[in-house]
Amino acid sequence: MRVISADKIKDAVSELCIRANTVLRKDILAKLKAAYSQETNKRARDILKAIIHNAYIARNDRLALCQDTGLPVVFLEIGQDVRVAGDLREAVNKGVEAGYRRGYLRNSIISNPLTRGKPVYSPAVIHTEIARGDKLKITLLPKGFGCENKTQLKMFNPTAGISDIEKFIVDAVKIAGPDACPPYVVGAGIGGTADYAMFLAKKALLKPVRRRFSKLENALLKKINKLNIGPMGLGGKATCLGVSIETYPTHIAGLPVAVNISCHALRSAATIL
Repeated sequence: MRVISADKIKDAVSELCIRANTVLRKDILAKLKAAYSQETNKRARDILKAIIHNAYIARNDRLALCQDTGLPVVFLEIGQDVRVAGDLREAVNKGVEAGYRRGYLRNSIISNPLTRGKPVYSPAVIHTEIARGDKLKITLLPKGFGCENKTQLKMFNPTAGISDIEKFIVDAVKIAGPDACPPYVVGAGIGGTADYAMFLAKKALLKPVRRRFSKLENALLKKINKLNIGPMGLGGKATCLGVSIETYPTHIAGLPVAVNISCHALRSAATIL
């Protein structure tokens, strides 16, 4: 049994908050550069150039990539041979608050969704999974709500075909239009229960945006880019940088499909303790 202190977890989360919000993921930056090199629409090229330049300024000056530094979503993969010395949830939330304060990141969380109130820095949304081994992997995804608000869920009949699912995912992007700051990365969750499909869609955004996609992911990417929404909704080839799909077994009577869209500033960072 390996023991990890709550203080160590707090410090790790604090650093992840700053890194995720200021350093754009390498795979996303590479996709933006590729989109820029392939774009023929001058206005779209100018926008992509500005997005790329913004990423360099954010990294070099340790500034937030976007003014909406999101609601931190924390994924914990806890080895079954790990014991946390202290309160794990408290350590994560204290780490979020410390990181957001230290990085001068916006406090965007309200304690009561109905009465609203003054924004604060925590709590985060925390997902935990049990894994083999004696390590603790922490992944932090600051999710801005311009794109989070475009989330879609549909409970298909089990007789639905691939074309029905494709149409639903493409239509979700079409409905989002320019509002969620394209070019997008689209996460989709298929299977499980309604809530688990939603979890899978968000978790899909953590996967590196690859050069090679699955057959379904590639088909969706092509269809989405034909929408001609383009960077920041002003037209062009790059409406979407990539589509990532996660699946899970489901019930014989159902077929849940969820879509979680990220803006061009798809931010996440991870560490292993």
